[in-house]
Amino acid sequence: MNRRLFGPFALLAAAIGASAARANMPPMPRLKPKHRLVFHVGSGEPATMTTALHNIVNAAAHFIAEDEHIAQNGRLWIELVANSAGYMMLRADTSPVKDLIAEVHGKFPFVVFSACQISRKAAAKREGKAIPQLSEATDVPSGVVRLCELQEDGWSYVRV
Repeated sequence: MNRRLFGPFALLAAAIGASAARANMPPMPRLKPKHRLVFHVGSGEPATMTTALHNIVNAAAHFIAEDEHIAQNGRLWIELVANSAGYMMLRADTSPVKDLIAEVHGKFPFVVFSACQISRKAAAKREGKAIPQLSEATDVPSGVVRLCELQEDGWSYVRV
């Protein structure tokens, strides 16, 4: 067999095989997020809660003004973690900022509101009743652990 003739065909067959294999591969992962911010609210002061929500709106608006598709492309992640006395902001029955949370979530649905379940259970025990939570809230077992995990993953931490 003529090796000079076989060489180009082998190369062509390998290239076709690689292209076919690549067509069956799962899509490449999204680009790494450009901005990942976690806001921490541990205070029961309504002014602190309001400041945190305004900071979230300002940050989201700023990054979207720079790149209007940043949130849709999964490159902007914002999370608020409420624990300790700050958990009150995510209570459906007593939150002084529930209307503002609904407004922020409506405008920026990619913002996650994480509710510390240790704080929720402590409030339920203290008050002797189940604590209703806002529909926008996402349960996390421990607010402190969630903050730790996000920071270890490279998120920017903002204490309000």
